[in-house]
Amino acid sequence: MDEHSRRERPRDVFWARHSNPKSGWSRTLVGPLLVLALYRRDWRLVAVAVLAAVVNPVAFPPPDEDVDSWMTRAVRAERWWLGEGRGTVGLGWPNVLNALNVPAFAYALYAAYERTPARAVVALALSTALKLGWIEVVARRYDATVER
Repeated sequence: MDEHSRRERPRDVFWARHSNPKSGWSRTLVGPLLVLALYRRDWRLVAVAVLAAVVNPVAFPPPDEDVDSWMTRAVRAERWWLGEGRGTVGLGWPNVLNALNVPAFAYALYAAYERTPARAVVALALSTALKLGWIEVVARRYDATVER
């Protein structure tokens, strides 16, 4: 095994495990968990949410080869997008969706901490919609470039 392969192996394992749809969908729960934890001022729950965000991408086995779920395609598309050097945040389409996601999620955390639940929920919903929107656009572009 050459040096390049040795360096790429951990990255391949990460993306393969993260492409399990259970990984992607359960990861969408981390944001709401963190908002709830801040709202309740439950610092243990904050720690659990942060730990879940870190461990989640490798917590599940790679999906079966015949799995063709939307989330599996979305994670594969994200890897492809990053491999093309396009980044995830910026002013171009669709990265602007993630750029808008950052202040929306930050405001959701702030609103939760300030205990304004309606604002926290609306900002969290906006943040989630922006992230899922970015994933959908990238997945469509990925689908258009690979044989299905």
